[in-house]
Amino acid sequence: MTNAKSYKRHWVALVLAGLALSANTGGSAAYESSRPPLGLQLYCLQHPNECRHSSNSSVQASNDLLALLRQVNRHVNAAITPRADGTVDRWQSGASSGDCEDYVMTKRQMLIGRGVPGGALRVAYTKTRSGEGHAILVVHTEMGDLVLDNLVGSIKSLAETGYRVERISSSNLLTWTSFR
Repeated sequence: MTNAKSYKRHWVALVLAGLALSANTGGSAAYESSRPPLGLQLYCLQHPNECRHSSNSSVQASNDLLALLRQVNRHVNAAITPRADGTVDRWQSGASSGDCEDYVMTKRQMLIGRGVPGGALRVAYTKTRSGEGHAILVVHTEMGDLVLDNLVGSIKSLAETGYRVERISSSNLLTWTSFR
């Protein structure tokens, strides 16, 4: 094993241990306003190309974009079977089963692969109308924010969803803002 692989494995083990500790203390360390969720940090360690900062912070709204968003949302919602992570919040893309973050990262990966700039794709933690925590993918356009959601088949504006955003990434996936 190379030194880089060994270092990365040890670092990931330490971060996982920190995740377990923060889960036992209410998880407050993972939800500070300037820090991304720990599961996302681990994801970005494993997939640095998917987390690279993009200078394009919005995308032009168009009929073609809306058609692409609908197609990706439908495809991913049908391809992934809902499953809770359990005690460790593991983020992944391309999974056959997973929770809301896995839907978000799969949709994000597909949209970037189809030419949508990563900086226009924001990850948001919200509260649903019933008060449950939920992650969604927000596409930042010059005409407003559009939402791709595993709970809804249609593309809606953020305002139409009825969700209360608690935290959202910026054009840099690893920079977050809290609204609590």
